Amino acid sequence: MTALCRLLILLLAAGFWHSVHAFQIETIAEGLEHPWSIAFLPDGRMLVTERAGRLRIIADGELMADAVTDIPEAYVAAQGGLMEVALDPNYTDNGWIYLTLAYGDRRGSATRLVRGRLQGMRWVDNQVLFTAEPARNRPVHYGARLAFLGDGTLLLTLGDAFDYREQAQKLDSHTGSIVRLNTDGSVPVDNPFVGQRGALPEIFSYGHRNPQGIVVDLESGLIWSHEHGPRGGDELNLIEAGQNYGWPVATHGVDYSGARISPYSSRPGMVDPKIDWTPSIAPAGMTQYRGRLFDGWDGDLLVASLVERSIRRIRLDGREVLSDEKLILPINRRLRDVRVSPDGALYILTDHRDGEVLRVSP
Repeated sequence: MTALCRLLILLLAAGFWHSVHAFQIETIAEGLEHPWSIAFLPDGRMLVTERAGRLRIIADGELMADAVTDIPEAYVAAQGGLMEVALDPNYTDNGWIYLTLAYGDRRGSATRLVRGRLQGMRWVDNQVLFTAEPARNRPVHYGARLAFLGDGTLLLTLGDAFDYREQAQKLDSHTGSIVRLNTDGSVPVDNPFVGQRGALPEIFSYGHRNPQGIVVDLESGLIWSHEHGPRGGDELNLIEAGQNYGWPVATHGVDYSGARISPYSSRPGMVDPKIDWTPSIAPAGMTQYRGRLFDGWDGDLLVASLVERSIRRIRLDGREVLSDEKLILPINRRLRDVRVSPDGALYILTDHRDGEVLRVSP
């Protein structure tokens, strides 16, 4: 472990007010190749994915030199590779760990969900649970974030592969959707499109561009997800079964060339976002704060930003957003993920070839 410990000042900018707080930021690990996701084991160890296809372990504050062996091979290209890591809600009983990865080759790839167990430094009992269809020949916009619902099912976000955005409006393709699965990969019988002719039964919601953050509030049952827009039009959405979230028919964003994608920012039968971020912030990982270490934060959403290189703190009141605050960390790095540790501290991943794991506390 790098024992560098810094006292840094974070500026909170929230529309009409500013306040300054002192937080302690500690570098837990460094030298990770584009770390993408982090999870906390009950014994105090941490799991970190590297997009380059490695699963790493941090134990007793030290990044172990060797990666976990026998991990399923990921297609590593552009935005593709090994992405999410998440523990089963019943991990202490069943030991299941879930991974998402890009599966395929340069001719075509798609988001794949697997699960397995750790046996020492080996990945064992690997099971392929789901592979998005169809495969696409553009290795970008995989989505690939996971969240578990209180009923024992899980949600997996899937992007539009950039060049296939019109497919996000179709129910015969997983492109640009959020799917709901049982934890063994089977389809829940109460999914909204089960039995509908021409619709894939896994689809829970559709009309998404590249959703890279999803949270289930287990107290209220509400599902929050955010997604990258193109140039502008990043969104925070309240996800409900069977709903259409508009992309690319309704968007606040424009193409990277400046050309208009759609004349509409809202359409009947399509759900409007709770937040539209224009200019783009490039939202990445998202978590909900549950704890007491940060006073007054319980229940707030925290969003890592790649472009702003900041954390957004979003206060909620039921189904509505009360405020959207920008926490600017004096770290000039892209922020890929943010999670809450069992002791209430924040863990942040910086998305670089020499990426870091940072611990943030009051």
